[in-house]
Amino acid sequence: MTGAAPIAVSIGEPAGIGPEIAVKAWQRLGARLPFFVIGDPAHLTGFGAHPVPIARPQDAAHAALSGLPVLVHPFAAPAIPGQPTPENAAGVIAAIARGVDLVMRGEASALTTLPINKKALKDGAGFRFPGHTEYLAHLAGVETVVMMLACPALRVVPATIHIPLSEVPAALSARLLTDTIRITHDAMRRDFGIAAPRIAIAGLNPHAGEGGTMGSEEDSLITPVIAALRAEGLTLSGPHSADTMFHAGARAQYDAAIAMYHDQALIPIKTVDFAGGVNVTLGLPFIRTSPDHGTAFDIAGTGRADPTSLIAALEMAQQMAKARNA
Repeated sequence: MTGAAPIAVSIGEPAGIGPEIAVKAWQRLGARLPFFVIGDPAHLTGFGAHPVPIARPQDAAHAALSGLPVLVHPFAAPAIPGQPTPENAAGVIAAIARGVDLVMRGEASALTTLPINKKALKDGAGFRFPGHTEYLAHLAGVETVVMMLACPALRVVPATIHIPLSEVPAALSARLLTDTIRITHDAMRRDFGIAAPRIAIAGLNPHAGEGGTMGSEEDSLITPVIAALRAEGLTLSGPHSADTMFHAGARAQYDAAIAMYHDQALIPIKTVDFAGGVNVTLGLPFIRTSPDHGTAFDIAGTGRADPTSLIAALEMAQQMAKARNA
């Protein structure tokens, strides 16, 4: 990573486990993978290492030799573990926006975001976005982005995300599914270095509809989209029955999978690699990764937080940056 820009890490909700896992990630990675946290140094003390304030992202590599580099971003109030403070909501949002600005200007090679609490941001600052992904798309001026969950054994993308299961059939459309597959295909080539990615598509219904006896969406929507994109040269398979496409033998046949709804995607990856899963936003003009867990208010401040997913998110961001630069 010598000579490359460091990775920016937005602090997220400082009352959650974000500050603790940031420190623990630095303790394990040191200067081997330079990153810096955008946040208040006062929120990053008491975890067994001291924060090192920096004025510029390019100072992170040197600072990482002695402590956790922190690009100083003052917050309005102290952080009380497990108890989000309304006064800090605006600071959480501003830290994300600052990270986007830095990576868009090339001062950071990627953005890794620590977990936020949407309710705390809505209550404290009127946050109007469903989550990180939608806010990042807004900041980047991008209409359509895709959420991928990734680990070494599986990459999976849900076509619909945070909506009730009852609304999924109506939300699925040819345009949504086509955009999701195209964005995933392009990202696999650009950010993961796979020249001809193989993408498996799940059905919506049990047994992928079983010839229309358990649902018609496979025949009326999913199969025609797959056929149209195959005609453009994409290597696609499906629609597959979701209950048979995530075991080890099936996973060996594809590079990424497209699921139709949230749990169809997240249950397999959290079963395969609960601690090491990474949330990746595809379709942005920059690289964004995140640990695949929340703020964990119940264990904040106890010293029990596991940094494995954050470390995986940082390492994946580094690998994606190298692939994109290549």
